[in-house]
Amino acid sequence: MTDDIVLRLDRDTAEDLYEVLWLVGEHIAAGAPITEPPPEADARLARMFKSLGDSLGKGRVV
Repeated sequence: MTDDIVLRLDRDTAEDLYEVLWLVGEHIAAGAPITEPPPEADARLARMFKSLGDSLGKGRVV
């Protein structure tokens, strides 16, 4: 596909993303609370989401 978006994640960011997605799934399935990630995970996820948004042409200033 010519419109594929490919992001490369370091292991820590991939682990953070997995954890957030898992927590959201548990929240949807059973109402489990979504805990706030530690500051370093929050910073990694913010960088990853900015990169994804830029790749999708949805860059937002936060």
